Amino acid sequence: MAGAALACAKKKAEAEGRVILFIDESAFYLLPGVRRTWAPVGQTPQLRCPLRYDHLSVISAIAPDGTFFLTMQKHAFNSQDVIAFLQGLLQAIEGKLLMIWDGAPIHRSKAIKQFLAHPVAKRILLERLPAYAPELNPDEGIWHYLKQVELANVCCKDLDELACKLDVAADNLGDKPDVIQACFHQCGYY
Repeated sequence: MAGAALACAKKKAEAEGRVILFIDESAFYLLPGVRRTWAPVGQTPQLRCPLRYDHLSVISAIAPDGTFFLTMQKHAFNSQDVIAFLQGLLQAIEGKLLMIWDGAPIHRSKAIKQFLAHPVAKRILLERLPAYAPELNPDEGIWHYLKQVELANVCCKDLDELACKLDVAADNLGDKPDVIQACFHQCGYY
């Protein structure tokens, strides 16, 4: 059912010449994503890092052509932060947009609804993914790739260092549109 609804939205977007963007938020913690590694025989590899749950909040948008937009900050996203991200997308991309995101409470806030009703946002057509369906959002694959590949086994002493490493990882991903397109293929799109 959800696939049919998204296929309909895709056809409508293509007929209207809209750029399709999937949007999602995530968090990156100081605790490293530990992966297998090589070590000398008899010596257990150790990752030493502070045991803190500080994190960076991140929002991104990806397009089927491999285009990637990302914003990070040291505090949780609120409605105004999401609106600023949407405004940045409107400035960066010409033409009409189809934005597809999940039903997170922040996406349904009064401020977001007011922004979308404003003439500035008239180029945006918004579609919501079904509840509890992360497998339908290719942006989830971006988080997996950044955390499990680009930042695997990375230990950072503070959020500034994590932000620097995440910025480098995001730049690396931006240079790999095939990885972004693979996230779309994984979800059964394109």
